[in-house]
Formats: sequence, C-alpha cells, structure tokens
Amino acid sequence: MTNAKLAVVTGASSGIGRELAKLCAKDGYNLVIAADEPAVQQAAEALASHDVTVEAVEADLASVEGVDQLIARVGDRDIDLLFLNAGRGLGDGFLDQDWQKVRRVIDTNITGTVSLAHELGARMARRGRGRILFTGSIAGFMPGTFQAVYNGTKAFIDSFSIALRHEMRDTGVTVTVLMPGATQTRFFERAEMMDTKVGTDEKDDPADVARTGYEAMMAGEEQVISGWKNKLQVAAAHITPAGTLAEQHRKMAEPGSASRD
Repeated sequence: MTNAKLAVVTGASSGIGRELAKLCAKDGYNLVIAADEPAVQQAAEALASHDVTVEAVEADLASVEGVDQLIARVGDRDIDLLFLNAGRGLGDGFLDQDWQKVRRVIDTNITGTVSLAHELGARMARRGRGRILFTGSIAGFMPGTFQAVYNGTKAFIDSFSIALRHEMRDTGVTVTVLMPGATQTRFFERAEMMDTKVGTDEKDDPADVARTGYEAMMAGEEQVISGWKNKLQVAAAHITPAGTLAEQHRKMAEPGSASRD
C-alpha cells in the first residue's frame, strides 16, 4: 500500500475503463476511479484486492460539479497515468432525440473530457512526465447516421488527442488515443440501441481492447486501433466517400435494424 504511483481512470465502473483500471492495479498503481453510477464503488472494492489503494468517485463528468469533484479528490498528488475514458452514446435520429440526453453525450464525451485534460494535463506537464490515454473510437472516421452526435464527439476526440500530443511533445508527457470498434460493454444498452444491428452483433472483448490501449500508452505510441477488423474498416473509411459511409452506418444503427436481413 506504500506505492506512490497514481493512475486516474474515468468511466471505470465497467467495460473498457474497468479493465484499464485492473491493468493499472496489477502493475502496482494506486487508483482514483470515477464513474456516474454507484457501481464504481463495487469496482473499487474488486480492484483493491490487488494490494493497491483505490478511491472511488461517483460523479457525473458531464457537469462542472462532477469534474471539480474528481479534481478535488486527486488533490495535489502527482498523476503518472491519466485515462480519459468516460463516454456516452445515444441512438435514434437526431431530431427524435431528447435534447437533454444529446447535451449529456456532448458534455460527457467532449466538455468533461477536455476540461479534465486541461487541468490535469497541465499539472503533468509542469511535473515533466506522465502518460495520457484518450478513448476515442473508429466511429470518429465515419458519419454516424442514427448516431450522429456520438460519432461527431468521437471525431473530435480522435483529432484533439493527436493535436494535444504534438503540442505536448517537449513536456515529457505522452498522449495516446485508443480507437476501439464496437465492444461488449453496457454502452449500447445505455444508448438505447439494443434494437439495432450494431447493438446485437458480436463485439470485441473489453479486456482485449483495454490491453491494446494500455500497452500502446506505456510504449508512448500516438494512436492504436484495437482489432484487425477495425483496422480494415478504418483503412476502407479513408478511401470511401462520406455519403457511402453514412449509408453503411444507417444499416448498422437505424432503429429496428437488428431484425432485418
């Protein structure tokens, strides 16, 4: 319990975030983990079995108050690893979505994430060392018909993280972006997309995705796409017209697409 190394992980109650936190714990990092649900407390109890100190923060990182709550819990401690993983999705057509839910996706995926990067990243830069991992998505490479806001937020994160990396290249802090495809987490359930093809199709294992991102981060890499199928999809996206990609996305994400051939 005397280990001084500290990792901060957002969105750590389940899925990729919980698996990232587990990798940190196995490597001896004390943890501050955050999520917007009580399950973050159970995650902390499980992670503590690795003989590290784990502090859980139940906070809505879509809000200024939630971001401030996490920053306050970190206090003036040095951060070695920062995982900006918290994210939300939302299915259905944009004009049919509830605006407050739309705004929460934007505020979680962009506003809260960038706010934490600004405050905690600056501390790491002043210290002169550390590693930051953003969880982006291959969704950022394609117009997200029936998932337009989510894909737009991930396009922002994919781009922002690489730009930030190059701004911070002389600080001693590395920035990496993990770009997974569809992963077996609670994401699609929470996004109300269980009637879609992408919501019901087979997905990647979050433990595999997390390890891919963790290893890339520790190696100081710029970006990593998890899974060879996702790599092929991104390669194809670079040469496919945006309109074609949008129609392909419709077939995956349109409400009711799970029941179609």
